[in-house]
Amino acid sequence: MKRLQISSPPSEEIPKFKKTKIGGVETPNTDSVDAEGWTKVEKRKQKKAKKAEVKLDAVQPRFMYNNAEILKRNHAIGIDEIRQLVVHIIADAPPPNWLKIDNAQLIQRVVALLIPGLTSELLSLPPIPTSATVNPNLPLSIPLLPRTPDAGPSPNVPFLAATFSHACPTRAPGDLYRMHSVLSAFFHGPVSGEERNKRIAQRLISENVKNHDPAQYLLTLEQMIENEYPIPSYMSDVSQLPEGWLETPEPHKQEDGKELTRISIIDYYTETKVYDQLVKPSKPITDYLTRWSGITAEALAPVTTTLAQVQAHVMRLLSPPPVNPFSSSSPSPPPPTPILLGHSLESDLKALKISHPYCIDTALMYHHPRGRPLKPGLAWLTKKWCGREIQTGGEGGHDSEEDARACLDLLKKKLECGPGFGEFKTDMESIFERMARSTRRAGGVVGSIKSAVVDHGNPAVMHGNKANTAVACTDDEEVLKGLLDVIPSHQFAFGRFMALADAMNWTTPKSTPDAPPPPPDVEPSPEKLKAISDAMNTHLRTLHSSLPPRTALVIFTGHSDPRRMAALNARKATFENAVRSGKTAEQMGPDVRWTASDARELEGAVELAKRGLLFLGIKQ
Repeated sequence: MKRLQISSPPSEEIPKFKKTKIGGVETPNTDSVDAEGWTKVEKRKQKKAKKAEVKLDAVQPRFMYNNAEILKRNHAIGIDEIRQLVVHIIADAPPPNWLKIDNAQLIQRVVALLIPGLTSELLSLPPIPTSATVNPNLPLSIPLLPRTPDAGPSPNVPFLAATFSHACPTRAPGDLYRMHSVLSAFFHGPVSGEERNKRIAQRLISENVKNHDPAQYLLTLEQMIENEYPIPSYMSDVSQLPEGWLETPEPHKQEDGKELTRISIIDYYTETKVYDQLVKPSKPITDYLTRWSGITAEALAPVTTTLAQVQAHVMRLLSPPPVNPFSSSSPSPPPPTPILLGHSLESDLKALKISHPYCIDTALMYHHPRGRPLKPGLAWLTKKWCGREIQTGGEGGHDSEEDARACLDLLKKKLECGPGFGEFKTDMESIFERMARSTRRAGGVVGSIKSAVVDHGNPAVMHGNKANTAVACTDDEEVLKGLLDVIPSHQFAFGRFMALADAMNWTTPKSTPDAPPPPPDVEPSPEKLKAISDAMNTHLRTLHSSLPPRTALVIFTGHSDPRRMAALNARKATFENAVRSGKTAEQMGPDVRWTASDARELEGAVELAKRGLLFLGIKQ
């Protein structure tokens, strides 16, 4: 297989032909000559088409790293710069200074693959230089594949060595003590100056519209489904609530493991406490999770109120009063159905086993500073936008009434300042929004660039929610199939292969307060790793062979082994929680204490985890 050259090879030239002048027409000396010496001159259109074809074959798009620019840096290529490269090729971002792209206008598509687990060791690449005299950010030359079996060990994924000439070091985003999301950095970035000014103007207009009706922030049915709210049966034909659940009456045209232990309801207008009740769980409690719930065994011991009694009370609050059949006066219009306000309110409704049609969620009404699909925390929102701190009880846990009042303040702040308040819309946008605005490719009209995300889980509600097509997968086989399906009809396609990272225990499910500790890491056997690497190699070969001509292939690993960083951060969090709860150094065991030496080790582990590799090429 021909390797995709991305260093600095000599420029190719259009082949030159000796010309012969015949009958006043100058033509390349490629015409046929008969036995009598007469030259047959082809028709002008055919000759012109052949000439254009020869020129097109000779002038190919090509990537070349700009080593001079990379040498000026004190950091490796960032994930955000990979995103900018993709947007430059497909849409209208300015060209990168670290890479030269010959004939970029000839590139028809971009396929980007994120493959965590592809390490230098796995690929038999030379290690990243550590000498103070050598720049560690320069592209690494990939050794050629051995020609004979006894010439040396073959890399585990030979496709990369056969296809790409260089691997460029990259660096994931983050700070001293944490690595931030590679996916978020790739899919979200700052808007252009022109777009920022437009959004600022729109926000100022929205802030001048003083609409103080909370109903403008009601969740739509799509938002409720996307955020896993329990949906009343009259709102969706596919909604089926489990046995034992209740739903509030239809407005006039208009789980095991966790138990409800306290409910607090505050009236929006008077800010008085309408209902505040401890609840006796129906099952024995194995962990009170006091740090998060604020509930202790002593507080819950005398409680006799059951979930059914709480449901009945809440249903009376949320349901309009029944019409009096014996009233002689003309019937008055029923009062409006109340609106429920909360932060990640779907969790509260699931604990109550109640579905309700009218909900406002401060976790969706306000934005996380790094954009969707991340959700901001209630304590962070209250400090950021209301200027006060909540949930400062440490091990004492949250106070549900305090949380409810914080949600109330956030809604009133939003109504006071306008719909654009707290949304970070002037600064960030998704890669798909940027492409959708562009007129550079695919016919030159807005919206003509089609994008697709093929990924594990459900990308339609995560990083792929702005793409034209989002394909949910359960394994790498499905990711490959999904990519093969979408690439012909989309100008940009993203896919993520996770088998290698999963096999090496780089990925863990999102932890919850009541989740058991993860089992100790077990390194995969060489045989298992070899089988997964072979499967990955086959996937990449299959994908590459199916790519249309003039398709740019961008493969990046995102990061390296994050396990040491994660373990040290867990220790650091345990120490900080102990300090917040009032424990002294003497009361902490040696496994809890955090020292300056530990902090330096964490910084080193973070830097190692941030390292990744980038492979660039164009299918000719």
